[in-house]
Amino acid sequence: MEYAVIIILLALLQYTYFAFAVGAQRVKLKVAAPSTEGNDVWQRYFRVQQNTLEQLIVFIPGMLAFSHYVSSLWVVVPGVAFLVGRQLYAHLYVKAPKSRAPGFLLTFVANMVLVIGSLIGVVMQLVG
Repeated sequence: MEYAVIIILLALLQYTYFAFAVGAQRVKLKVAAPSTEGNDVWQRYFRVQQNTLEQLIVFIPGMLAFSHYVSSLWVVVPGVAFLVGRQLYAHLYVKAPKSRAPGFLLTFVANMVLVIGSLIGVVMQLVG
């Protein structure tokens, strides 16, 4: 379980970094709060933060369930894939939004491995 918690905390730090980037770009590009529209570059940073928040809703319980019902060691693989996927997504989305697919795909696959793997693990425990 410790590996899962470490990776979750790293994902939360990554999310916090994305949130600070949104704030910094808000100041730099003069997008007045509470506006969520305006400068195109700022909107890219904002969408990275929001999409990451949406993905964390699946990721965090998936990590905990996978660690408990499947493997507290193998949880590292999809966990690290998620972190890398989010970083790649952020970089590509800010650079050119249409190029974000590889980062999103890596995030999506990591989350599906966690959720489907956990579901299989729970069912196997119930049956066996």
